[in-house]
Amino acid sequence: MSPDRASRRPAREQPSSRVWQAGFVLGAVLGAAVTVAGRRIEHRARAAGLVDWDRVERVATARLRSAPGALQPWELRAAEPSYAAAMDRVVPALEAHLGVPLPGVVDRVAVVDRGGWVAANTAAFAALMGRLELGLLDQLLPPGAGLGKAAMTLANRWVTTTQLGVLLGFMGQRVLGQYDLALISAEATPGRLLFVEENIRATATAMDVPLEPFRTWIALHETTHAFEFEAHPWLRPYLASRLERQVSMFSDDASDLGRDAVRQLGASLRGEGRRDDQHWLERLMTDDQRQVFRETQAVMSLLEGFGDHVMDAVGRDLVPGHARISARFHGRRANRTPFERAMLRITGMDLKMEQYRRGEEFVAGIEGIAGPQALRRLWDGPETLPTPDEMSDPAAWVRRVGLGRGQGGMA
Repeated sequence: MSPDRASRRPAREQPSSRVWQAGFVLGAVLGAAVTVAGRRIEHRARAAGLVDWDRVERVATARLRSAPGALQPWELRAAEPSYAAAMDRVVPALEAHLGVPLPGVVDRVAVVDRGGWVAANTAAFAALMGRLELGLLDQLLPPGAGLGKAAMTLANRWVTTTQLGVLLGFMGQRVLGQYDLALISAEATPGRLLFVEENIRATATAMDVPLEPFRTWIALHETTHAFEFEAHPWLRPYLASRLERQVSMFSDDASDLGRDAVRQLGASLRGEGRRDDQHWLERLMTDDQRQVFRETQAVMSLLEGFGDHVMDAVGRDLVPGHARISARFHGRRANRTPFERAMLRITGMDLKMEQYRRGEEFVAGIEGIAGPQALRRLWDGPETLPTPDEMSDPAAWVRRVGLGRGQGGMA
């Protein structure tokens, strides 16, 4: 090799070396930039939370704007005296039938439109999610998770927000009345009665029943629910503790729920896997979760069934045309459109329909065995609530609480 060639080789290698060094520096800079961006997006995702509740309400109310029968604020105010008059009849009749005074709630009544109902329930959902959110975020987006998981968390937030908005928009066109009680909240806010006037009018028209008796009928149902909680102060903390435990158990396993939920829901909508008589939600649960869930469902079934049973007993003498209203309303529950049935199953609201049936059969059963005194014993305390098995065996509950056939009774 000549001296000239040897002296020229380093000169030819220098550009390649500089390119390699520049690439290394550029890669390091890009890596640092991605890391910083990932941390910023991770911080943003954690600060934003799992749901944009303001947008949930906007999505829901936007869907409600196209619903027929919208009322102006002055029309809602004009309906208030009708509900006040209905409450004046309902409360004494309930107190006489149940033998217990009904405090407080009669002063906390609101006539609202669909948007008002959505606003109240968005706040309730947000309070519930507040108990779950930190634990769920720690699972879905642990510290240092990086850009990919942070971006996915933000995308999931958008999807979840939209889904909740659609759900509340769907329900907001169907709910007639509600005893609004924040079971899981930082403070024991008093419950209130909400009457969704737009839906009540639309339903009365669809069922071809007079509006004023129908208003009284709805007021009777919701006031019976108020009685369950207002006249028995132990019930609210008891049910809240059950729900908190259930929510906590679900949040501990949240990382596995998404994939399983999609699979189980798909099977449910196709009519598969029903032989074990489990709801698709139950098939996502561990044995411990399923036990707590069924205990909670037994209480919810009792609340719904007691409301229906007492409403029918009191309504016969209180509501003109009660038999016709009751028959048409129960027929309305049974004759859902395919879309409504699918939505109810997707959201788990079909469980509420089952709660009405199971609960009313249980309450009628214990009263038939032990007389009206059995209705009072239900609310003595947590120890007299029916177990999941007793919900299908009223006689077993009667034996356990020590009531004999036909004991006691109210006039």
